[in-house]
Amino acid sequence: MSALRRSWAPRGQTPRLRTETNHKQRLNLLGAIRLTPGGRRVNLHIKTFRHSLKGEQVLAFLQAVVAQVRGPLVVVWDNAASHQRRLVLDFVAAHPRLTLVRLPSYAPELNPVEFVWAQLTQYLAGRAPRDVQELMRLVQAGLHRTRISQRRLFACMARLSIGAA
Repeated sequence: MSALRRSWAPRGQTPRLRTETNHKQRLNLLGAIRLTPGGRRVNLHIKTFRHSLKGEQVLAFLQAVVAQVRGPLVVVWDNAASHQRRLVLDFVAAHPRLTLVRLPSYAPELNPVEFVWAQLTQYLAGRAPRDVQELMRLVQAGLHRTRISQRRLFACMARLSIGAA
């Protein structure tokens, strides 16, 4: 994701944002949007990792969501390799209250969590964190902004229904 959205520089000079972040240092996020029964509230579940995502991280995230939520769950996700790991699929198969819906490849417009990431990208635009700790603080602040706003969360769900129409 590009961190630059708009910037300023004197005429004729290229804008520059200085950062010391090592590009090998990274943050990876897993997210879930949960619509309550009756559709009155939307909740956001996020887990941040400082390394590449594998099946173990997806499984841990899924286990945490299952532990927090009672009743049936519909899990909608893309075809990322980490979602297709045997240990993840075995967990889903072992929990009858989980229904798995796979999105078509290359269809991020069908995934409401992608709109959370778009809001986060917009929040981060034009910022140049000096290190991964500052990036983590900015990511947490951007996610908090989305998490506390039912309007923002419902907008993620509305984009889904608009895209499906």
